[in-house]
Amino acid sequence: MEIWHWITEHWVLSTVLTLTSVTLLIALYDVLQQRHTIMHNFPVVGHLRYLLEMIGPEIRQYFIAQDKEELPFSRDERSWIYSTAKETNNTFGFGTNEQIYGVGYPVIKHAAFPIPDQAMKFPNGDKSWCPSLKIIGAAHGRARPFRPASVLNISAMSFGSLGYRAVSALNAGALTAGCYHNTGEGGISPYHALGADVMWQLGTGYFGARDENGRFSLDRLAEQVEQFPQVRLIEIKLSQGAKPGKGGILPGAKVTDEIARIRGIPVGQDCLSPNSHSEFDSVDSLIDFIESVASRTGLPVGIKSAIGKIGFWEQLSRRMKERGHGPDFISIDGAEGGTGAAPLTFADHVALPFKIGFQRVYPMFQAEGISNNITWIGSGKLGFPDRAIVAFAMGCDLVQVAREAMMAIGCIQAQKCHTGHCPAGVATQNRWLQAGLNIKDKAKRLSGYVRGFRRELVTLSMAGGYRHPGQFTADDIEFSTGVNKFSTLSSILGYTADPVSEAEVDAIFQLDD
Repeated sequence: MEIWHWITEHWVLSTVLTLTSVTLLIALYDVLQQRHTIMHNFPVVGHLRYLLEMIGPEIRQYFIAQDKEELPFSRDERSWIYSTAKETNNTFGFGTNEQIYGVGYPVIKHAAFPIPDQAMKFPNGDKSWCPSLKIIGAAHGRARPFRPASVLNISAMSFGSLGYRAVSALNAGALTAGCYHNTGEGGISPYHALGADVMWQLGTGYFGARDENGRFSLDRLAEQVEQFPQVRLIEIKLSQGAKPGKGGILPGAKVTDEIARIRGIPVGQDCLSPNSHSEFDSVDSLIDFIESVASRTGLPVGIKSAIGKIGFWEQLSRRMKERGHGPDFISIDGAEGGTGAAPLTFADHVALPFKIGFQRVYPMFQAEGISNNITWIGSGKLGFPDRAIVAFAMGCDLVQVAREAMMAIGCIQAQKCHTGHCPAGVATQNRWLQAGLNIKDKAKRLSGYVRGFRRELVTLSMAGGYRHPGQFTADDIEFSTGVNKFSTLSSILGYTADPVSEAEVDAIFQLDD
């Protein structure tokens, strides 16, 4: 009691003595420990280095970086996504901040006489209505062909990489917006089954379609398709832009009991998918695998790949022409695409960027006369209307977005996806962090983003003299290629995409009749 009385009587001195003692203990520990040189050489103050390193990204994001500087998405880009998702004012004032003479800057050429508003017929007055012009699987006579109701869709993000609330919000929002939702390679979870159309991705781990020995099972796949009628497409993942040639990585911190049960893997251990498929190892065996899955399920089956060595694509286009079989759709993923976790070198230096990769692959299928039988899907930072227009002009029929969809439901680009500590509760399995993500509210925001995106796409199309963004040609786009020099996209690409006829556009506008 006397000690306590002395402390209360001399509380200032007591506080100073306590802080001094704690500081001395920390200093003693720092000097004696041998793991961290900075802490040993600069006791106590050395800890500031680690604190500043930890909060450095946030400091740069909020206080230092300019509106156009941040990567992978600038503040202006994130602001557009957030305001579009919230259905608030997403316009900008005072004019462009872009360096419009900078090499690589794109320009979309408008028409002198745009399509009048009154000339457009939108079902139920929905000005965001913009379905696919192609029916996926029709050219190959699939039993259950599918026309996506949206040219913008959600790219692959698995349950595991994202939490259950994030996946639920994406699926519920996709249902409202009328777009499909790619499961990612982690398999179909209950949170993918809230009503939206689903593209089931099969990676090298074949999660959700494995037998008791962990090998691919066609019977198991067929059972899953029957159990989940929302599955409209099956995508075989050969590689992804952020880590091509490397299997999927799900850190053990994210492998919960539920995820382990869905994937058939041990709880709490890193889930490392193989870097290659066990069911095929050549172009012909890949085509055989595609046909066996399509024949058993009736669904359109396609492939997703980043672009590296080009020999595979030369052989694939040639064998598809000779055999009359093969993928119903091809998703080209650029190196600028995202991932939940990847080795730095793979993310930075493996695979070609989207525009370069697509430019090299698409003409091969054109040369064989089969490009129009395939639905072409682009992905890799295409979640903005101007970039999507360029992709359509290059030959894409659809675009898929992942990180932009994450931002629509609250992602703040903290870049902590690989740690399991996403502060927005999106890319984490931490229940506390996920608790802040309101599924109903975020689903509405995802729908707002998709609808707002499509609405701007349609508006741009009308400004260009078209009724559908798929009608844009490479002659409608120009890029800055030097000092006071702009060149058409067609001259840069060296090809012109298959033209879209007025009859094809008329056909989709008659769907609602």
